[in-house]
Amino acid sequence: MSEESHTNYVKIWALLVVLLAVSVLGPMLEIQIITLLTAFGIAFVKAYLVAKYFMHINMTPRFVPYLMVTCLVFMLLFVVGTAPDVYKSEGTNWKKTAEWQYMPPSPADHGGAAEHH
Repeated sequence: MSEESHTNYVKIWALLVVLLAVSVLGPMLEIQIITLLTAFGIAFVKAYLVAKYFMHINMTPRFVPYLMVTCLVFMLLFVVGTAPDVYKSEGTNWKKTAEWQYMPPSPADHGGAAEHH
């Protein structure tokens, strides 16, 4: 292995720790654009660094990064396609009622018997 291709994982880890600190401290300024940039922008950079240096995506066959991007695009399309139904409480011919909200099971749902450990 040549000296140029040697990756210093400690420096990359230190950069990830610094980016983590910035993403935690950014929202404390209570400025919405800074919060969004630190939440999403830095998360994207950290994900890229982890994928490139720790998962070695740049050393895999050429189709692997394309496959990853394709999966991410389909995941994004799924979220965008279902978000209007999830986030709205009313629509044409339907209404999200209290029955649709998550309620943790009560002991009465289990026949009133105590749980066995």
